[in-house]
Amino acid sequence: MSASQRIVLFDLFGVIALQQRPGSLAQMAACCNASTEAFTKAYWDLRQPYDAGRQSAPEYWTAVLRLLSRPADPDTIEKLRLTDIDSWSRVDRRMVAFTKSLRSRAEVAVLSNIPADHADAFLAAQPWMRNLDYLAFSGKIRAAKPDPAAFQHVITALHAAPADFLFIDDRAENVRAAQAIGMTGHVFIGLGDLVKVVNTWLAGGAPPEVIPAAARVVR
Repeated sequence: MSASQRIVLFDLFGVIALQQRPGSLAQMAACCNASTEAFTKAYWDLRQPYDAGRQSAPEYWTAVLRLLSRPADPDTIEKLRLTDIDSWSRVDRRMVAFTKSLRSRAEVAVLSNIPADHADAFLAAQPWMRNLDYLAFSGKIRAAKPDPAAFQHVITALHAAPADFLFIDDRAENVRAAQAIGMTGHVFIGLGDLVKVVNTWLAGGAPPEVIPAAARVVR
């Protein structure tokens, strides 16, 4: 960590924001008369290009509906898109307060795998995020974690070195990717644990690099 920069880099969903609203995938499946199991598989199997900004929302939802052998009419696509955005709209108020409080002690940034239209909606609902030092959304930077290019984008944008960062994510594979390029990484399992890790790192110490088995979250 350099003397000039201390940057805490947060993932969004599963850390500051909550994971997808329970029941949302079943609700979207019902919109297109598909089983929840089949819809969920299509939803995730086809997600990566949408997350990484290589597909628009209509292109993504058309691909999902075609895989399910359902008509891709504009009304259904828009209903699915809006329901999907709403399903990822909740935040953890305690984590929001903690994130804001860190700005007196360090630079604070976000690196999230989120489609561009989701990012726009999320920022409209959470305008406090615009006060952070940098926001990187995969759908806008066209690179999604754990691709090293996603991390490199933030490093370059903040004119920093990898050692200047403490990266916090609820997915072990993303933390390992950050560590592989020289960042300090922490798998998020709760606010209490995180406070200790951040305080240790900001004081110049090295947080433990062990990734707890309980934290190997799959999104």
